[in-house]
Amino acid sequence: MTPLLYYLFLKPISLLPLRVSYLISDLLFVLNHYVIRYRKKLILNNIRNSFPEKSDKEHKKIARDFNRFFCDFIVESIRCFSMSNKEALKRCKAINPEVLDELHKKKKSIVLAFGHYNNWEMVAMALGSSLKHKTSAIYKPLSNNFFDKKFRETRGKSSLQLVPKRETKTFLEEKKDKAYLVGFGCDQCPKRNKTNLFWTKFLNQDTAVMFGTEKYAVDYDYAVVFLYITRRKRGYYDVELKIIEENPRESKYGSITKQHTKLLEDQIIQNPQYWLWSHKRWKLQKQDHEICH
Repeated sequence: MTPLLYYLFLKPISLLPLRVSYLISDLLFVLNHYVIRYRKKLILNNIRNSFPEKSDKEHKKIARDFNRFFCDFIVESIRCFSMSNKEALKRCKAINPEVLDELHKKKKSIVLAFGHYNNWEMVAMALGSSLKHKTSAIYKPLSNNFFDKKFRETRGKSSLQLVPKRETKTFLEEKKDKAYLVGFGCDQCPKRNKTNLFWTKFLNQDTAVMFGTEKYAVDYDYAVVFLYITRRKRGYYDVELKIIEENPRESKYGSITKQHTKLLEDQIIQNPQYWLWSHKRWKLQKQDHEICH
C-alpha cells in the first residue's frame, strides 16, 4: 500500500503549484483544528507551560495559528518531492552566506545547529545548493523503508547528504579533514536512558537537551553555527547564519548548548506559531531522570 499511497496521492499533489496546494492546506486546517484535533491536548499543554504569563485566549490563538502553519508545512513538504533546486533556492534565501566563507577558506568544518522551526525541510534542500561547504544532516531513518528512500532521494537532489544518527561518529571520522557542514536538529527530546544530555531552562521549563551538537563540535573541532529561519510570507523563507563558536575546544562546558538553546528560544518567543508544538518535547522529566541515574 505504501508505494500506492505515494504514486497515487503524494506524488500527484507534489506536482501541483503551491498556490493550488494551499487550498488543500486550508481544508486540512479546518478538518484538523475543528474535527480531528490532532494532539490538541498536548499542543495546548506545551504552549501553556511555555507561556504561563499569557491568557487562555492567547494560548488557544497560538495553537490555532500553529495548526494553520502545520498544514502549510505538510503541503510544502509534499511539494519537495517534485521541487527543483531552482525553486527551493527561490523560496529559501540565505541572506548572509558570506559569514561562512572565511571558515571555508580555512577548511574549517561546521556543526549547524537548528530547531524544528518554520519549514526546515525546504530550507535543507536550498542550503545544499547555496553554500560552499559540502552539506550533510544527521537524521533518524524512517521506519518505512520506501518512504525513507524517497526522503533521501528528495534531499539528495540538492547534494545534501543524509547521515543516519547511528552512523554519526563514523561519518565525522571519515570527513574530519574536509570542509563539511553537518546539520544537527537540537530541539528533540533525548531518549530516557541517554546519559549524554544536558539540562537547562527552555521556555520556562527544565529541559533535557541532546548534547551531541556540542560534543561532536569539541571532539572534531568543528565551528558551531546557528541557523535562523524566518517566514517571509507563505512558502518563502529567509535564512540567517550566526557563528556561535569558531573554536569550540576553548569554550566552557555547556556554553555552546546553552547558546543554541537560547537562540532558538528567543525566536520561538517572537513568533511561537512556527515551532513544532505537537512534539512530545518534555516527556523526559528532570526528577524522573535523576531517580533513574
